[in-house]
Amino acid sequence: MTIRFDDKVAIVTGAGGGIGKQHALELAKRGAKVVVNDLGGSVDGSGTSDAAEEVVELIKADGGEAISNGASVTD
Repeated sequence: MTIRFDDKVAIVTGAGGGIGKQHALELAKRGAKVVVNDLGGSVDGSGTSDAAEEVVELIKADGGEAISNGASVTD
């Protein structure tokens, strides 16, 4: 039995790479609309949100719904 997330929104922090990216992709495969949150390329958040945009494009290419967000969740 696969757990589904249809009609749910998932906000995944650090989703531009690593385990966050994998969580975002899996949640989307299971029907969730995903907010791909990632500050940028480095630990301090400097850089661009290109990684988050790439994950969004992967999700959309697989038929899912996603948007990117580059805001800090600590504020």
